[in-house]
Amino acid sequence: MNATPVLRSRIVPALAAGAVVAALAGGGWYGWRLVAAHPIAHVAFGGDVARLAPADLDAFARGLRGMPMGGVSLASVREAARRIPWVRDASVRRRFPDGLEVSFEAYDALARWGAKALVSSRGEVFAAPFTAALPRFVGPDGSGPVMAQQYPMIARVLAPLASPVAELHLSARGAWEVVLDSGLMLEVGRGDIQPRLERFAAAWPGLVARGVQAKHADLRYANGFALRRIAEDNSTSKKK
Repeated sequence: MNATPVLRSRIVPALAAGAVVAALAGGGWYGWRLVAAHPIAHVAFGGDVARLAPADLDAFARGLRGMPMGGVSLASVREAARRIPWVRDASVRRRFPDGLEVSFEAYDALARWGAKALVSSRGEVFAAPFTAALPRFVGPDGSGPVMAQQYPMIARVLAPLASPVAELHLSARGAWEVVLDSGLMLEVGRGDIQPRLERFAAAWPGLVARGVQAKHADLRYANGFALRRIAEDNSTSKKK
């Protein structure tokens, strides 16, 4: 009989606490509904914004403004942001009560890929408008990473030739060809790429000093290379 008051003294505070939690939860839900109904008024950008076209960013922001905060998922905004030219990735967060913040990670362009695309320093092939001069990579699908990895070494080793790399080719069998801006084509082949290029680059100043003009060099030899001179091509064309 004496247990009833004790039991009541424990139950009543528990019920009161439960009522307080329910009231807070209800208030929080009501507050979220009010915020969710707010139209998006502000869109802030961060990250690699300087690499993106202002017109693309303005169009993206206009498409978001006016939409209800609760009617836009962050995942969908991120996907839309990733479709902007030059955008590699993006992150999105809400800035209450009526804003979104989008941070961009942009591609860097290392070279052209084929006729229309670009390739990044990571070897990622992407499409974006670009007008500056870049070397052109030509290779099988999926070869972008290995070409991007080898290109800095190739450009560095061939720097003594005083003519930048215009094209870099990789065949399906893994054979390399380099075309310089001067028109000289280097047939490097498979394997031992760096030693072959270094041997040719070391010999080139001496060839230039002797007045040798070449348009093709075959580096696929163990201890040397073969040159096809411009004079030889001219004499062949005259015989024809």
